[in-house]
Amino acid sequence: MASGLQSDALLQLKNHLRYTMWKFLAFWLLGMGANAWASTLVIYPREVIPHDPHWEYPVRLLELGLKKSGIDYQLRPSNRAGILQGRAILALERGDPEVTLLWTMTDKEREAKLLPIRIPIYKGLIGWRIPIVRASDKDRFKHIKTKEDLLRYTAGQGHDWPDTPILRSNGFQVKTSSYYDGLFSMLALGRFDFFPRSMAEIWGEVATSKTPGLVVEPHIVLHYPAAFYYFVSKRNPQLARDLERGLNLAIADGSFDALFQEYHGDTIARAGIKGRTIIRLAPPRLPPETPLQRRELWLNPERP
Repeated sequence: MASGLQSDALLQLKNHLRYTMWKFLAFWLLGMGANAWASTLVIYPREVIPHDPHWEYPVRLLELGLKKSGIDYQLRPSNRAGILQGRAILALERGDPEVTLLWTMTDKEREAKLLPIRIPIYKGLIGWRIPIVRASDKDRFKHIKTKEDLLRYTAGQGHDWPDTPILRSNGFQVKTSSYYDGLFSMLALGRFDFFPRSMAEIWGEVATSKTPGLVVEPHIVLHYPAAFYYFVSKRNPQLARDLERGLNLAIADGSFDALFQEYHGDTIARAGIKGRTIIRLAPPRLPPETPLQRRELWLNPERP
């Protein structure tokens, strides 16, 4: 009798332990599934200017890199409209779920706060800067030959853009604004004399600007080494590793360059760098990890 009771108690204990184990396993698997979904959902900031044509290339390159990674990442824009660059960086640093990746020009401060994928998505074109000027000033810079000649004029830039301290460290007076559209209005009103923009974006910006009377300056180009990276939170190193692997595979098989040329080949030809006076600026203090030694990552528009 006692032996039977002991057997029943032992059986009940085994069943209880088995139930507990399966319950724990189910919760663990559910948790893993949720974490896996969260880790494969990539959310990038929505464009500040609706239907901004500059957004298409970095999004398509991001799609290419994630696809090449072999991981089934889901990609979508943030539900928040028009997050300014500074706020997007802060949101990513703080682990805001509505921003899990962004792209911007690198500097030491940004690389200290965020995790960069050190493949320059514009192949260095961001550092080739052509001014936007008032149409009445189209030939005002025709005789500029040196940086010292250009220092007589005032530049305009965004207040939190890395370009601003670069220009100031080279001796330029720089007027700033927190609002992108406001810079075009300020230029038109004579608040400053020229608005340097990258070769990758300048013609689209002038064409879509709501401010009339502005043109692409035809005679000069400023240059300094600069890299535009994808950044993720330091809490998400796996995404950084996967995207870096995917982008490197795209570089190796030629699909990175094919996409780059699709969006920027005509722009590079249109810029006519060989016919412009190149104003070389003292380079910014790039982080030491900047992959300047990887020549395949950088484009030199001075070369044929």
